[in-house]
Amino acid sequence: MYQVGELVMYGSTGVCRVEDVGHPEGISDKEKLYYTLAPVYDKEVIYTPVDTKAFMRPVMSRTDAEQLIDRIPEIPEELENNRDIRMQSEKYRACLNTHENEDLIRLIKVVHRKNHRSMKAGRHMGSTDQQYMKRAEKLLYGELSVALGIGFDQVQPYIQKRIAGAQA
Repeated sequence: MYQVGELVMYGSTGVCRVEDVGHPEGISDKEKLYYTLAPVYDKEVIYTPVDTKAFMRPVMSRTDAEQLIDRIPEIPEELENNRDIRMQSEKYRACLNTHENEDLIRLIKVVHRKNHRSMKAGRHMGSTDQQYMKRAEKLLYGELSVALGIGFDQVQPYIQKRIAGAQA
């Protein structure tokens, strides 16, 4: 069971702080304990049973975050491009639903590569690609931000600098 004050990754919301464990007002089931979660990058409040089936895990450590960043160049882009938007969306959704950081990185890398090719051809990034990339970045960068103790908007430059330093 998570303790008050702990940071967790919760479902597709991302990083949340456990604000309380107990019986929140307005929840009729007084038999179950609930987590009160406060998303770090949103303004909502989430109530979820302690025994929830929703994805939940502790936020990675700083060491794990740095090791993950160091592995980014090695993570293959295994998502092939599909012209059928529904099929491509399904592949992107599957990456998000694994809740694995390597899959989020893979998705971000694929969309960045697609966007680069589109820009060279004088086109804009597709809305589906943009939507899924933003969701993947929110989850990945949110966790890295907390693990590294830096601002959300500092994550991408931090990654670029760390990878460039490793390749030098």
